[in-house]
Amino acid sequence: MKKLAGYVVVAGWLCAVALMVWGSSQMLVAQQLPVEVGSPTDPAVHEKLGLPRPASPSLPTLFLVGDSTVRNGHGDGANGQWGWGEPLVDLFDTSKINVVNRAIGGRSSRTYITEGHWADTLALMKPGDVVLFQFGHNDSGPLDDTARARGTIPGTGDESREIENPILKRHETVHSYGWYMRQYVRDTVAKGAIPVLCSPIPRKTWRDGKVVRNHDNYGGWAQAIAKQEHVRFVDLNEIIARRYDALGEAKVETLFADPHTHTSRAGAELNAECVVAGLKALTDDPVAKDFSAKGQAIAPDAGR
Repeated sequence: MKKLAGYVVVAGWLCAVALMVWGSSQMLVAQQLPVEVGSPTDPAVHEKLGLPRPASPSLPTLFLVGDSTVRNGHGDGANGQWGWGEPLVDLFDTSKINVVNRAIGGRSSRTYITEGHWADTLALMKPGDVVLFQFGHNDSGPLDDTARARGTIPGTGDESREIENPILKRHETVHSYGWYMRQYVRDTVAKGAIPVLCSPIPRKTWRDGKVVRNHDNYGGWAQAIAKQEHVRFVDLNEIIARRYDALGEAKVETLFADPHTHTSRAGAELNAECVVAGLKALTDDPVAKDFSAKGQAIAPDAGR
């Protein structure tokens, strides 16, 4: 009887430890919210987005994950607006690497996860793939407004807020921008792939003759997470802003297809070149051997 009682105690202790470990792991993972028919998490809605898959599964893949400044609409230039992900393909040799633009307009670092898009992309990933992340343009909105409910808590901390999501009709724990970016990095590394964080491209906003940078908010926070997680960072905001400064307001006007955020095809091409310039400036560029002749001609630029 004593031996049996001892087994019961040990078993109880092991169960308690397992629950503690499970609970701790749940604190580190942003969960996709339960699927409701007709909601943004509905698989049928995912299909309508027309997100591409690797054309040649045997090749390594460069995945692009972000918002409309990376892939606008269906990536077909509707309303004259283009993200930099489409022209980026021309700067790579697609006989060596797939370039797969999985960015979605209107998404924040939070909603790309909670709507299930990150899980879809993660399922396509294999060891040796590379993932470029660029979020921030949609993260500054309210956490629980009835229009979009896509905002994140400013900064890189571990604070959170409990809300009732009015869009998905679900309870949700909302975290900071940095918290979600850490999640992307850790999920990517766990798949054996290589994450590269980018600061968000600049808006067409001028102050004292120069384009306004985002070093004090999303650009700086993305860089801080890259440093904390010991992963690569491309200061895309600064690289592009310097190009805009040199061109001047009149010429930059032609690079945009709306008042301040979405680029024309020419603007998207310039931004794509800046992405390659930033990658080339990395100490260890994971796609160094994969550029097309056009991409090879671009000079490296580290930004600041």
